[in-house]
Amino acid sequence: MATPYASPDPTSLDDAGVATAAARAGAHVVRSLYGRRLARVDKGGGDFATAADVEAEQAILDVLRAARPDDAVLGEESGQHGAAGSARRWLVDPLCGTLNYAVGGMLVAVNVALHDGSLHDGALHDEAAAVADPFSGEVFVTDGETAWALRDDVAEKLVPTSATRLVDVNLDPPFPSAPGFRAVDLLAHPGFVERFRPRVVSTTLALTWVAAGKRAAYVTDGADLAGSVHFAAGIALCRAAGCVVTGIDGEPVGPASRGLVAAADAGTHRLLMSMIRGEA
Repeated sequence: MATPYASPDPTSLDDAGVATAAARAGAHVVRSLYGRRLARVDKGGGDFATAADVEAEQAILDVLRAARPDDAVLGEESGQHGAAGSARRWLVDPLCGTLNYAVGGMLVAVNVALHDGSLHDGALHDEAAAVADPFSGEVFVTDGETAWALRDDVAEKLVPTSATRLVDVNLDPPFPSAPGFRAVDLLAHPGFVERFRPRVVSTTLALTWVAAGKRAAYVTDGADLAGSVHFAAGIALCRAAGCVVTGIDGEPVGPASRGLVAAADAGTHRLLMSMIRGEA
């Protein structure tokens, strides 16, 4: 068993610090339980949670309750907590990539994001967020305006770039925009093959890779992803880092948009959108 995670006094932290401490607490649990035979909780439709999901969420909730007792929380595994009428709500995905984790894979993320419920240009306003990679030890953080990576407590500004030409595409169901948009069709597009190199993932850790310059773009289908416990933190990071982020329909990411295209720069975003629309 790893040494118990020692969180700083959460009451002394700003929102970005709270998000960081909460994500690190969840990541410690995920890392500590890795490789064990864990009980599974069937969630239907082939989806499930493990004991690591549940225990990591509890660790995150402990930090949030201590630091921000008046805020609401939405946890993937435990649902709604706190004051239902609070304008401030934390979105918690304690283990994104559960299937990867359950079979011994390390491509997982711990996502914690704060939303105040307001809309800006049709999209939810981003507040603080953090995404922890339990196995690299990195934590990607934003205060809603800037974004940085913490490596051994040294902060480094996130700088997106499309230089890798690597584009991650989420192929997990459901596919609410089919047949109008299917991610698998994008992979087969001749222009995509000429200009990019596809990668297929099942964790929103890939969104942080766009913000950090490790990927040129990330594409997924879905609905209301800005309000999703899975995607909110990664979207906030990408926006704060200066990425171009829209739905697959080109609209601002919000309750009315569909899917997600997060690109390192405007040129990459424009090219991907032209392929999605069938213009290239």
